[in-house]
Amino acid sequence: MTPEGRNFFVHPTAVVEPGAEIGHGTKVWHHVHIRSGAQIGTGCVLGKNVFIDSGAIVGDRCKIQNNVSVYSGVTLEDEVFVGPSAVFTNDMFPRAMNDAWSVVPTLVQRGASIGANATIVCGNTVGHDAMVAAGSVVTRSVQPHQLVAGHPSRHLGWVCRCGRVISREETPPEDFSCGPHNNVSPVDD
Repeated sequence: MTPEGRNFFVHPTAVVEPGAEIGHGTKVWHHVHIRSGAQIGTGCVLGKNVFIDSGAIVGDRCKIQNNVSVYSGVTLEDEVFVGPSAVFTNDMFPRAMNDAWSVVPTLVQRGASIGANATIVCGNTVGHDAMVAAGSVVTRSVQPHQLVAGHPSRHLGWVCRCGRVISREETPPEDFSCGPHNNVSPVDD
């Protein structure tokens, strides 16, 4: 499974194929499957039933909740949160039998959060510190600090680094810093 003396935790029910890279302090929980060629950074938490495909990249200090598959072509930078049962795609023209199949990359930048049951269509970038609401379907790239929701996802506002809504305007604010000015309601009135 993995070499003795490893510096990360793997639950006995998990499958880690030879050739997978897992960083120091990462926790791999029940029924996780990590394919050969997958790269996982330090200090990550992979919840129950997570699948990390060959060629997928997971940065440092990421948290991937239960029932998420991170397919080839998906890159999660450092400190990305992926909620339960979120979905990533990696093919624009999926068919059971397709000789011309090709991976279309997806990038989730540092500090972004993907809500539970959200779908991220391949070929898009979710910007750093962005927030994708639960159940959203992302069909186009999300700007840094942008809050999106719906199907297809649409702009709802802007969030600070800690995820609090700081503006409901269409244009981004000049200041994204966290602090006492973050008193905008997280839900539209």
